[in-house]
Amino acid sequence: MTSQSPIKAVLFDLDGTLIDSAPDLHVAANKLLGEENRRDITLEETTAMIGDGVPKIVERAFTATGYTMAQGELDGFVKRYLEFYEPHAADLTSPFPGGVECLKRLREKGYELAVCTNKPFIATQEILGSLDLAEPLSAVIGGDTLPGIKKPDPRHLLAALDIMKIAPENAIMVGDHANDVNAARAAGMPVIICRFGYTNGPAENLEGDLVIDHFDELPDAFARFGQT
Repeated sequence: MTSQSPIKAVLFDLDGTLIDSAPDLHVAANKLLGEENRRDITLEETTAMIGDGVPKIVERAFTATGYTMAQGELDGFVKRYLEFYEPHAADLTSPFPGGVECLKRLREKGYELAVCTNKPFIATQEILGSLDLAEPLSAVIGGDTLPGIKKPDPRHLLAALDIMKIAPENAIMVGDHANDVNAARAAGMPVIICRFGYTNGPAENLEGDLVIDHFDELPDAFARFGQT
């Protein structure tokens, strides 16, 4: 473990951690692919594409259909994808069991809470508001909040900590992807992995400090990181 200091702040990934967003991402991808006369991709394929931001979802979706993108095409496709996705970002998306209650419980206990996601900020705000996840949060950093900075860049997490005025040694990351682990490690923070998320392969392979199966386990887990 990277820290034995008391935990004062908890940073959460969004897609695959707090929320099951794959269904809405999947619908938007297939609308875009349909416009370009490409085949639909499956929900399972879409889920495996999540974690590196919308441009990567778009790029991977076209690659999965055998389409080789010409130089300069990606930006236009991303713009069109977001036109499909952002107005409907919370249509089929739902919190993972216990997530809403966990945030509220942690906030009541005095923890500062933030979301650090590679998802665009507008869609992030729409989802957080629609799913009753926004109120307990002190900071939200989206994939386009800091120009050119996404996870696994540790500055993505450090920006949230700066807003909350919490040092990395007093914070912990909760996620489901290698980007979450790598960002947390580089920032000097321990990281908890959600087994129920969009991990590619066993959650243990991500080599986090702890794996949880349900959000009910999270508050008690902090005892392992120096929290009393």
